[in-house]
Amino acid sequence: MDLKSQLIDLLGENARYTFTQLAQITGSDEKTVENAVLELEKQGVIAKYSAIINTEAMGEKYQKVQALIEVKVAPQKLKGFDSYAEEIYTFKEVQSLYLMSGGFDLAIFVEGKNITDIARFVSEKLSVIDGIASVQTHFILKKYKIEGHITQPTKEHERQIIQA
Repeated sequence: MDLKSQLIDLLGENARYTFTQLAQITGSDEKTVENAVLELEKQGVIAKYSAIINTEAMGEKYQKVQALIEVKVAPQKLKGFDSYAEEIYTFKEVQSLYLMSGGFDLAIFVEGKNITDIARFVSEKLSVIDGIASVQTHFILKKYKIEGHITQPTKEHERQIIQA
């Protein structure tokens, strides 16, 4: 595996690795690693460094409501999926947006302070876009795994012996 592929894998696992640590792990020198990472950033391969936040562990004061919204668009002349995406991803509520195969066209992950925020986004911003044929909203109730990280430790399930 080449150096850039190794760096992508390592930073995908832990974005907090220093250039020194990455150099030690890959067997390269620190300057070569730094230049490779900077090139990956410049090329847009590394788009952002971020922490995975388990909001459920933060307490109610900090929790936000998140939802997956499935969107079906009606094909319009000279308006492809990219133009819909460009219109939708500018909204501050939108955290992620994907073009999908299957029963709907776009998957939108949104976040708000409460259910009313999400409902307002759907009714006042999303549904009024010309060409949106249908919208289906799914609220995220509990997160078991976020981007490969299990949010709660495994609990041993003990069966209780019940005698009649």
